[in-house]
Amino acid sequence: MFHTIIITRPTFHDGEAARITALLRQGTASLLHIRKPTATEKEVATLLEEIPADCRRYLVLHDHHHLAIRYGLYGVHLNTRTPQPPKGWTGSVSRSCHTLEEVTQWKEHCQYVSLSPIFNSVSKPGYYSAFTLEEIAQAVRNGIIDSRVYALGGVTFARLADVRAMGFGGAMILGDAWKE
Repeated sequence: MFHTIIITRPTFHDGEAARITALLRQGTASLLHIRKPTATEKEVATLLEEIPADCRRYLVLHDHHHLAIRYGLYGVHLNTRTPQPPKGWTGSVSRSCHTLEEVTQWKEHCQYVSLSPIFNSVSKPGYYSAFTLEEIAQAVRNGIIDSRVYALGGVTFARLADVRAMGFGGAMILGDAWKE
């Protein structure tokens, strides 16, 4: 099954909890990642409290992972800021990867990993694709990219069919999901 995951903007914005709730309830996303790299624990907790409890089980945290236990979230996402899940965590674990070597290293330890940037970024100017179509095709043939590897970076709703055809198990969308 192909999954679509939406990632929040790094900063907070008015109506964000309502928008997150709508995206999940409309089925636009399988999961939603809350990525607020400079936010305090209290700011993240406040956002989580504004999201209805029935939607929280579809949320993944990039930071302040212990809040995932407190609020009954779906998962935690590892990265350079938070490289380990919280003690006692039994839910989903995912991780950001930026090379095929990282995918090989981390895929076995995670439910899924993201690989980026696949396309030129929508939300980060100057952040360009790091892989050719042939490199991606070869990684699929070699079993590196499979159902547990999700494309990130420049992925839009219009490109979901392309991402699926490339051999990824899912897509992670940031910029395109928050366009006004």
